[in-house]
Amino acid sequence: MSNHTVTINLKFEKLNCANFKAKIKLITMFSGIVEAAAPVVKLEHDQDNLHITMECPFTNELKIDQSIAHNGVCLTVVKKEGNSYTVTAIKETLLKTNLGQLNVGDKVNLERSMKIESLLDGHLVQGHVDQTAVCSKVEEVNGSWYFTFEYEPTLDGNITVEKGSITVNGVSLTVVNSQEKSFQVAIIPYTYEHTNFHQFRVGSVVNLEFDIVGKYITKLMKQYMGK
Repeated sequence: MSNHTVTINLKFEKLNCANFKAKIKLITMFSGIVEAAAPVVKLEHDQDNLHITMECPFTNELKIDQSIAHNGVCLTVVKKEGNSYTVTAIKETLLKTNLGQLNVGDKVNLERSMKIESLLDGHLVQGHVDQTAVCSKVEEVNGSWYFTFEYEPTLDGNITVEKGSITVNGVSLTVVNSQEKSFQVAIIPYTYEHTNFHQFRVGSVVNLEFDIVGKYITKLMKQYMGK
């Protein structure tokens, strides 16, 4: 097989830096590294929407219109007052996630969106929950905890793989004991104490976001197999 050299001529036009920054800002991503487990202080229903007010240790650093992941759900700050802020979840979000089951006093995992120059400590998380799962088992083993979650397969073909990544309530975790309709995660004491995992009991509903790379591969394989 012969080698070929291909020359590509690129024409660069003057780039408006302000517009470029604005476009970059639209790309919101998270890493699944929770910054705080903050309590809900107020819930207000407004037709099909739910206004959720959180008491947060970094409220003074937030800006109106900033994106924050709440139990893995990307929501926008719409109001700030003192050490609390408010976000709004629409009907579709309430139906597809566990945010509609929140009560005042419940703790919610919070993470601000990544900066472009940030290190990726977890894995790429979009803040778009795929579906919910139910905690079916909690085991304490030598100071750590194993949580088992069960979920219903969907037409999207959401799957886990052994040692793959999964986001549970906004926390980036590694899958163990991957099954067709369930999986386990191992939780160290720090994660247990600093996220809302310490609130989970058998029957608790959690948000799942499956690995974005795995979702693309699954979709491509479906298209390929369908040909």
